[in-house]
Amino acid sequence: MRTTAVRRTVLAASAAALALLVTACGGSGDEDEAGDGKGKGDSTASASAAPAAKALTAAELEKAALAQADVKDGKVTEVSAAEDASADKVKSKDAACQPLAQLQMGVPAGTPAAAVKRSWTGEPQKPAGDVSPEEALLAGLDAEKMIVTLASYEDGGAEQVIKEVEAAAGTCAGGYAYDAMGEALKIVSVEKTEAPGGGDEAVAVTAFMAAEEGVKAPMKLVVARKGATVASFTVTNFAAAATGEDFDFPTAVSDAQLGKLA
Repeated sequence: MRTTAVRRTVLAASAAALALLVTACGGSGDEDEAGDGKGKGDSTASASAAPAAKALTAAELEKAALAQADVKDGKVTEVSAAEDASADKVKSKDAACQPLAQLQMGVPAGTPAAAVKRSWTGEPQKPAGDVSPEEALLAGLDAEKMIVTLASYEDGGAEQVIKEVEAAAGTCAGGYAYDAMGEALKIVSVEKTEAPGGGDEAVAVTAFMAAEEGVKAPMKLVVARKGATVASFTVTNFAAAATGEDFDFPTAVSDAQLGKLA
């Protein structure tokens, strides 16, 4: 297993994902059709003509945050202060790519009025039949780790976040470098994908990180606005971090979270 590649990729997703991986390794577009994150088309970003919504308070965001009862499988936990990344610990070499760098680390863009985070970890399926030790290990790592960030904004700030991420996805398609939590990281390319439904507007991309042994490790990034609140979803798959193979965005989880913001 490419342990170092896995660890570095998961770090880029979030400090919480890194902590989980260290433990594990022992050391749709539209609102009516949810995409699976594999499409290559443009993201959805249709601005609402309704009056600006009111920003939610921290208490309201806590109530709306993803809970264990909201999902059929996987585990929902809070992101501890020790695992949480902050904006001052994330710096893109190209300022235009800063929105994507922050999204990769689960850091809210701009200056939200309030923000909360949750972590969801899927359950790997047991391999069928006789497999090699390496295949068995990769099967055990074949699970998604998602950081869900809810951030509420005053004065049209939520709409601005969507615009900035949309712009960065185009400007930074050829890749970018950034520092996060003391690590120098490099994204080799960014591809726009179909965004899951459920939001007033949304942007989705797959970012490919340069890992060791020539692996381009995929990471799914989604921002979706509901009123004055932006829900950000940062997803990595531990096995994909080692192999570079694609994986599906867990739309059931994003659907559950966005449904609570209705």
